[in-house]
Amino acid sequence: MRFCHFIVFENTVPGQRMAPEDAGEIRKIVADTPALRRANIYTPESAQDIYNREDASPQLSLQLYFDELAHLEAAIARDGHLQALVRDWPSLAGATVTQQAMALRRFPVDDPVVQAEADGQPCSYVVHYSGQAENLNAWFTHYVTHHPQIMRRFPGIREIEVLSRIDWCDALPWQRVHHIQRNRVMFDSPGALTAALQSNVRHELRADYYQFPKYEGGNAHYPMATDIIRAG
Repeated sequence: MRFCHFIVFENTVPGQRMAPEDAGEIRKIVADTPALRRANIYTPESAQDIYNREDASPQLSLQLYFDELAHLEAAIARDGHLQALVRDWPSLAGATVTQQAMALRRFPVDDPVVQAEADGQPCSYVVHYSGQAENLNAWFTHYVTHHPQIMRRFPGIREIEVLSRIDWCDALPWQRVHHIQRNRVMFDSPGALTAALQSNVRHELRADYYQFPKYEGGNAHYPMATDIIRAG
């Protein structure tokens, strides 16, 4: 898996949730996507970070994984399978929808086996950097050679991903965004994510943050329940 497409439905009403019937239909459409290797369907969760406030999580986010950019672009072309998502979803009415294709980098963890609670889902911490770096090469090089190596020491961490922007072709009607980076770490549960964000490793990450090359534009941190679809 080398590329991902993000589709994000931003809430218009704080705390608004997606209805189960909409969630089920969207999940089926996503699962039937040709050449899809995996999908993460994100819905809001809650976790406490030592340093960052908990941003209002999007009502729904999709992260769709493909081996090839051509496969991704075929799914979002004018006659692509994911055009089926372009319709009126009653519980998502009024949401602002954005999209972005990105290159994927995955980093090792010591124990990737998820042990989610019987009645729950794994919990991801999804971070967006939407601003600009003075020197993007220097900023991104520092990030990928320092931050994931510290993240690996989080207790109970199951996955680490860093994604960078690319150019892509699509025929979806939604706004295209060009975040310079997104990254994601995943844990067994919201409680496990909170424990990690309260650990000493979080202080190490904060110290590394202050070593980043110059960047302006802020970031957002979203704890998200993670429904994983595996395919191919």
